[in-house]
Amino acid sequence: MMLRVDNLILGAGIAGLGAAYVMHKSGKQALVVEKDATYGGLCGNIEKDGFRFDRFVHFTFTNNEEINTIFRESCVEVIKHIPNPYNIYHRKWVKHPAQNNLYPLSSKEKDAIISDFKARPIVDASYVPKNYEEWLRLQFGNYFAEHFPMVYTQKYWMKEAKELRTEWVGNRVYQPSLDEVIAGSQSPDTPVTYYAKEMRYPQKGGYKALLKSLADAANIEYGMCVAEICPIEKQVRFANKKEIQYEKLYSSLPLPVVINCIQNVPDVVRKAVNQLECTSGYHISIALKTKNIPPYLWWYIYDEDILAARVYSPSLKSQDNAPEGCSSLQMEVYCKENEFTRQELIDGTVGKLIESGIIKEENILFIHIGFEKYANVIFTEPIYRARKIVRDWLREQGIETIGRFGEWDYLWSDQSLLSGLKVK
Repeated sequence: MMLRVDNLILGAGIAGLGAAYVMHKSGKQALVVEKDATYGGLCGNIEKDGFRFDRFVHFTFTNNEEINTIFRESCVEVIKHIPNPYNIYHRKWVKHPAQNNLYPLSSKEKDAIISDFKARPIVDASYVPKNYEEWLRLQFGNYFAEHFPMVYTQKYWMKEAKELRTEWVGNRVYQPSLDEVIAGSQSPDTPVTYYAKEMRYPQKGGYKALLKSLADAANIEYGMCVAEICPIEKQVRFANKKEIQYEKLYSSLPLPVVINCIQNVPDVVRKAVNQLECTSGYHISIALKTKNIPPYLWWYIYDEDILAARVYSPSLKSQDNAPEGCSSLQMEVYCKENEFTRQELIDGTVGKLIESGIIKEENILFIHIGFEKYANVIFTEPIYRARKIVRDWLREQGIETIGRFGEWDYLWSDQSLLSGLKVK
């Protein structure tokens, strides 16, 4: 007999759990189906030999009281961190953001950066840069743009800066004054200018612990991988042969996944979904039998010979993430699946840390490599028009899309939760 539900939610990540929470609070029946064996999605974690690694770096720094209330209900205690991010540039440690922390650089490079910063063209405030590369050159001058963010863009977004739009930037990239740039070139004593002044993380259980109250309130069925969605019959068929009929369908799955599960999709919609791009990524997790690691919660890597774009320390976020006397690091590599062999990934990440003297090989207990097919949405030129075509068509079929890959947007975890909380 086919199961029938009022509200069916695809995916038990943070957005799907948010949608289920709203329905639970309003007394509506809802079933969440999840292909994995547990909830959390990208907010989940991996546990091995007493170590815990999140699936990519996660903190909460939201000021939204509704979300903070939910998080407090889930987690007894959080650790509050003042952000202290750093960068590696030509094997030098440079405080983040680099543009106003040039002190460790050579006099020649500092002079080149400041000279170009002063020479930036003056444009009207209403001027809209053609692309991210032009935006970077206007903000920081040519030398800094070419040697720092344009290099990092290739590593993190897998695109050249000129291929990206600029709407996603917001306050993510700090734009200093000339006085700040000069001051930061003369002294290492600079104020924290990161966009969040406090980062919070659970004392125990990893980032996923913040979702416990959401999961506890939800009716979740695991091991349910969507095979086919039939909007006309209002049915979803799963790889395990189960079928569910619904009145309303909410999906936090990536838009391409949803479209590929539906038959007879119009050509214009298929063309649009094929224009949506995202990065895939590997997380290379390192368990260490020492606490002697860099003291920074996370760091960005500009050096092109190191595959990783970013590194963070789970054990610095909370010592509960590692056994006593131990520590951990996790490196993020954005690339196509199978672009590198396992050994190439290790050599280009862990091997480079060893070569640089950041860690010692004899202190490594194990290395774990995980892969995420969907990591970050890429803001290439067609994104806004293409995603509107796809989401509008799905809405016409009675499918509401939520979350980072349902909205196809650069959403932090709290924004993804809000996306789920907004469902009606």
